[in-house]
Amino acid sequence: MSSLLAAWTLPPRFGTSEPANPSKPTSDINSVAFFPDGKAFGTESDDSTCRLFDMRCYAEVNKFGHDKILCGITSVDFSRSGRLLFAGYDDFNCYAWDTLGNGGVHAFQLPQPHDNRVSCLGVNPKGDALCTGSWDTLLKIWA
Repeated sequence: MSSLLAAWTLPPRFGTSEPANPSKPTSDINSVAFFPDGKAFGTESDDSTCRLFDMRCYAEVNKFGHDKILCGITSVDFSRSGRLLFAGYDDFNCYAWDTLGNGGVHAFQLPQPHDNRVSCLGVNPKGDALCTGSWDTLLKIWA
């Protein structure tokens, strides 16, 4: 399995594409979520990092991770405003990263981790609730 992430540009009417400014995480990419305005997207990887890419400049604009978080990430989603990037981890936790921050410090950790790895998460369309699912067979709603 490849860990290459490349932004692609599709020229109008030509049907061909060219990779633009690829970024290469050191491990598998497990999920992708679009920024609420549709002009950027976030990824997460088994290398314990989340990344934010802006499609207007065809580049990675932020990388989120911490030396003390060493496990893989299974899923990501943005808050409705895009200020927070939520990430579900194999260490049973869900962290929120400030997309305007420097990427080295998470904004907060949800107070009660699951009893097994977080396998999925999602923010509702109104933006006032986050749901996390886990291998512990529980769904937790944070509102």
